[in-house]
Amino acid sequence: MGYTVKEVAEMTHVTVKALHYYHKIGLLYPGEVTDAGYRLYGKKELERLQQILFYRELDFPLQQIKDLLESGQDRLSVLSDQRRLLLARKRRLEDLIHTLEETIRSTKEGEPMDTQSMFRGFDSEEEWKEALHEQSEYLKEKYNYDLEAGPIQPEELNEQAKEAVRFMNGMAEFLRSGVKFDDAKVMKHLRTHLDFLNRHGHSINEAEFAAQARFFVQDDFHRGMLEAEQTGLSYYLCMAAEAQASAAP
Repeated sequence: MGYTVKEVAEMTHVTVKALHYYHKIGLLYPGEVTDAGYRLYGKKELERLQQILFYRELDFPLQQIKDLLESGQDRLSVLSDQRRLLLARKRRLEDLIHTLEETIRSTKEGEPMDTQSMFRGFDSEEEWKEALHEQSEYLKEKYNYDLEAGPIQPEELNEQAKEAVRFMNGMAEFLRSGVKFDDAKVMKHLRTHLDFLNRHGHSINEAEFAAQARFFVQDDFHRGMLEAEQTGLSYYLCMAAEAQASAAP
């Protein structure tokens, strides 16, 4: 005798709606559908569901999971592959948690953190894609802009991330210290950042950077990122960028 959809949902914490959808797309068929229309799942179906959930934990899309499960691999091979992938993710998450804990410690103690240490755990294209996933999905949904359209080069992104942290930390410190947004020190800091961007394949002038800073203020997601670092930072950056653009030849 098999398990009903409700029983499987309670056992696996997969919603009834999701199980119905898996059936609809051919990812997980019930072992039997009774004359009364009840879906029943046996051992074979539960084993397949387990494999589906392991892949879902690894963020595989449903169509890819379906293709993998229909590739002809035996169950032991599939499970072995999933174990390898989950262990790799576990190690990466441990690295990221360690980096996060060190960042919290250095922030509490007011000590600058070594920039090399700030990005441990982001050593591969896949790790960077995961790190950028939330922002990428937001930009695609709201602006139809694909942040991940081009190839991802981890070394280059790590260098750019370090520069972004250096730049934003500097701007936040100017703001906290009461330095006026158009002070010569702030303008020099901005100029150094723009020079870095242009040396690393991001052709941008003062007016374009000011437009980007205005976008950060107007967009909820990006304004929230900056304001989480320092209250008023998005507006301070925008005013500084506008001042730099006005002074540009």
